[in-house]
Amino acid sequence: MRRPIILLAAAMTLVCLLAATAMAATTLTYANFPPATTFPCIQMEHWKEEVEKRTGGALAIQTFPGSTLLGAKNMLRGVQTGQADIGCISLPYYPGVFPAMSVLNLPVAFTSTKVASLTMWDVYQKHRPAELGDVKVLTLFTSAPSNIMSKEPVRQLSDLKGMELRASGSILNILAGLGAQGVGMPMSQTPEALQKGVVKGLVSSFDVLKDFNFAELCRFETITNMPVYPFAVIMNKACWDALPDDVKKTLDDLGREQAQWTGEYLDKHINDSLAWSKEQYQVEVFTLTEAEHEEIRVKSAGLVDEWKGEAAKAGLDADTILNDMLAFKAKYEAEFGK
Repeated sequence: MRRPIILLAAAMTLVCLLAATAMAATTLTYANFPPATTFPCIQMEHWKEEVEKRTGGALAIQTFPGSTLLGAKNMLRGVQTGQADIGCISLPYYPGVFPAMSVLNLPVAFTSTKVASLTMWDVYQKHRPAELGDVKVLTLFTSAPSNIMSKEPVRQLSDLKGMELRASGSILNILAGLGAQGVGMPMSQTPEALQKGVVKGLVSSFDVLKDFNFAELCRFETITNMPVYPFAVIMNKACWDALPDDVKKTLDDLGREQAQWTGEYLDKHINDSLAWSKEQYQVEVFTLTEAEHEEIRVKSAGLVDEWKGEAAKAGLDADTILNDMLAFKAKYEAEFGK
């Protein structure tokens, strides 16, 4: 009789321990909008693993890639209202909402995602703009620099004249200044547009050569170092406030590290995508002269002036923010190379 009682007591103790562990763990939802195989979701899964490991299981993260919880344009509002605890936003999807951090979207010729992402992190840390004050910023990063992928070779800027290229945001204005015809459309519609000849190429980061198999249709790649696109990973403020202090410190300590990890991952993935494209489709890669890069800068200067005007209307010291961004960019280029 004694042995069954002991076994029953042990079983009940185990159940209680498991229940206590389950109660102690906090599960947070993390929404993202691109497909699971793309870099914003790759970084999401890396962050999840690091958080769960470093908090010893006190925090569990349930991820939702591919707009399965929130889409790109309702991500900000969804996190603010608690539809998701955490979300990844692309700042250019919200024109006028992030005047300070949109400085990262200017045509300043970033050549490295790592440099751009760390620059973005430092700009935020120095200025702490009010535009992100009602959420908790967990980390920041950018896309890789935007380059041309085309069905016809663009060996020099003059080859762009009249060429229809899929693009988005500020790059449409840059292309217009260079004599090309920018065509705004979702990335999902671009393969069909290329096949039908509606566009002769696209401007985006080179990871899409492999991720979306654009290398099959676009055998000519031209390095232009057009703008990067800034992203922010944000948390609902009430959700953040409810976390224990030690968990908050863990997440804070991970912020800059995650920005650097994402930049390094994407830079490597870009190189891998180019190597894969050369092997699979024998793509050719063209580089522009320094004079041509300067021409892009000069013809894009209006975008910088436009940003300054919008930042000033928002009560920001535009010159200081821009100069700080350029100084951080130069610092990291000197540290890591262009």
